[in-house]
Amino acid sequence: MANLYKKESPFQVFISFKKYLDVLEHIRYNDPLEYRANYAESLIEKTRKFQELRDGFQDLSLFEKHKDLIRLLLADLFPTGLTRNEIKAAGIPLTNITFNYTERFQNILNDAGKDFEIEFRDISDDEYYVFCCCLILQTYLKKEIRVTLPFYYDIPTKDGIIKHYKITVNSDFSDVYPAEGTEIPSDEILDFLLENLDDIHLWKKHFPPESWVLNGFSIISLVDCTSEVALSDLKSTLIKIDPENPAPDENLKEIFKSYFDVAELNFGLMLFNNKNKKLENIPIYENVFTNYLLDFWFNTFDEEVRKTAFENITYNSKPIAVSNVDKLDDEIKKLSSFSILKDNKINSFMVIPIMKDNELLAIMEFTSPITNSLNGLKLKKLEFVADMIIFSINRFSYERNNQIEAIIQREYTTIHDSVIWKFRNEAEKYFNAYLSKKIYSLKEISFKNLTPLFSFSDIRSSSEKRFNLMLEDLNQQVEGICEVLMMLNSVETEKYTLAIDVFENELNNEIKADTEQRFQRFLREEIHPFFQAKLEVETNENIKDKIKNYFSQVFSQNDLFYANRKNLDDSITLLNRKLADILDQKQVIAQEIFPHYFERFKSDGVEHNLYIGSNIAPELPYSSKVVHELRYWQLETICTMEQEFHLFKKDLPVSLDIASLIFVYNEKIDIRFRMDEKRFDVDGAFNSNFEIIKKRLEKAHIKDSTERITSPGKITIVYFGMENQREYLQYINRLQKLNVLKTDIEFLRVEDLQGITGLLALRVSLV
Repeated sequence: MANLYKKESPFQVFISFKKYLDVLEHIRYNDPLEYRANYAESLIEKTRKFQELRDGFQDLSLFEKHKDLIRLLLADLFPTGLTRNEIKAAGIPLTNITFNYTERFQNILNDAGKDFEIEFRDISDDEYYVFCCCLILQTYLKKEIRVTLPFYYDIPTKDGIIKHYKITVNSDFSDVYPAEGTEIPSDEILDFLLENLDDIHLWKKHFPPESWVLNGFSIISLVDCTSEVALSDLKSTLIKIDPENPAPDENLKEIFKSYFDVAELNFGLMLFNNKNKKLENIPIYENVFTNYLLDFWFNTFDEEVRKTAFENITYNSKPIAVSNVDKLDDEIKKLSSFSILKDNKINSFMVIPIMKDNELLAIMEFTSPITNSLNGLKLKKLEFVADMIIFSINRFSYERNNQIEAIIQREYTTIHDSVIWKFRNEAEKYFNAYLSKKIYSLKEISFKNLTPLFSFSDIRSSSEKRFNLMLEDLNQQVEGICEVLMMLNSVETEKYTLAIDVFENELNNEIKADTEQRFQRFLREEIHPFFQAKLEVETNENIKDKIKNYFSQVFSQNDLFYANRKNLDDSITLLNRKLADILDQKQVIAQEIFPHYFERFKSDGVEHNLYIGSNIAPELPYSSKVVHELRYWQLETICTMEQEFHLFKKDLPVSLDIASLIFVYNEKIDIRFRMDEKRFDVDGAFNSNFEIIKKRLEKAHIKDSTERITSPGKITIVYFGMENQREYLQYINRLQKLNVLKTDIEFLRVEDLQGITGLLALRVSLV
């Protein structure tokens, strides 16, 4: 039997039948019916030897010792005529310990299994403790409060369906009173406690554990409210959506089992895409939903039939219930797709279109291997949750659209979080004007007097690598074509052999701008149709295998061999992604230094811009110190990107090198959001000088030299004056102490660029 003190409470609990024995004493001396008086006297005499039944006990073994006597004693409270109908037992007050069950209650517990132990549903230990204290206030201290905390038992049937029972308690035969030495709180304290129901420490201070006595027994009656509780749980589950963590509720299927009273039940749901006129899975529920029927439907009918069916649903959205699949028309059972139902042991099912305003939102299905378990009566029960299902689907769609918009905002537009407030302010003004039926023109979004920071990590010689790999691909393709033509060795192949020789000579000696395009056209119009024709008529398996092997290497989008260039593309994509991920992670730290507008671009390498100024975050204090901190952050981040690159460089399909540069610009610039391009850009002719220098630095050389100012394995910092040089030498010194940079600092002059002279540079190697 369960432990009497399973939950901490303010009570010392004693099992006692004193109050009921007092009732029997009253009957014995006052009842006018002699047989009732004699019956009461007989019971009292039978218990006289066992004083513990009157005085109270805590030893649970006494239940077994006095089991027959207790049943006899409580016979009036448990009429034999009602034992198969009522779910009733005696219990120890405020515990899960019950005894003296009616036959129906005992059968329910037997079906639950010998290891099952009944527990209160959905009540925490702290809630239970405060509830016990409130009973003291209500019963002994006569406070006019209503203790309305409902108690439920969840008990499984032998089929595994969870049944929910509401507990009603008759406490006429129990007493509550303070233990010896217990101090009773004042009215002021009691009022204060009732204002702080969640403060468990306060309640335990004034009602310490075991400071009160609960003496007696109670009569508990259970009412089966499975449908009501399952309905409530279902509504809670359907309404509960967390857009940040849209995890499916694994209990949804169990709730439906309880609600429909079906032991084996599967549930599926697909949303209807009104734009594309097709059903779509809900990804987060793929492991919960089944969609067997919808799969059967998809495999039975073609797209045109399904579209017509969707249109018809608008006019007739009546749900379908099939109690016994074996009784379906023979024509349906002959379909090959019918095996989907049989393979998944579906013997009964329901299909329910979810409609709102004559539009299809989704289709639900319920399936069961139990014949006749789903029928029109079950469909009727769905009417009680139809509105909640519609609400849930609408809300899910709304939240999903919000998340999709957030992804678009984050991944595909340049409205950065740091500047979104200005767009929001303008949008609010526009929306408020719309509500007031006023005309409002959206104002231009711009930020003035910003300090720019620019850097790039450029893939060195990527164009040269791409050209050389193109030659490798095309030469391999020429070689493959020649091998096939030699094996065919016929008169009709001579013209192709001659043309291929011309292209091979061009590729390796005098390649022209249109050589690749002419070769591609020749393949598409001549070689490939010829090879395809031979593949169909050729009987020599070696020749057929050679042609198949050739086509297996052809990139379908351009009819060319592309393996080497694809390796380069994959390498560049991987490199860009790795560098961009590092930069994005580091950006979180940079934004904490001071909010600023940030943008990055991926091409053959990664470049980024930062724009810093007081009017991007006008509520925060701003000074030149912010610029210095972010300049150091930028240098440190570029070093980290270079270090990480050298760690994953060996894993690239094609070996690559990067060269990094930072450009230091002291002039303030303005940026403006261009509505036509939906992006920020430098504003005005004066400010465009910054953009011009950025572009020309990518290929710039050291003055009076053919050497590029950037070099793999080194960081180059380009600037205008000695003040910037001193500033960056301090940053470099800090990173040298951290063993990030070497001591081989080079002081360089940058060649004169078009309209730009006097640029200086520092260059230093990474450790």
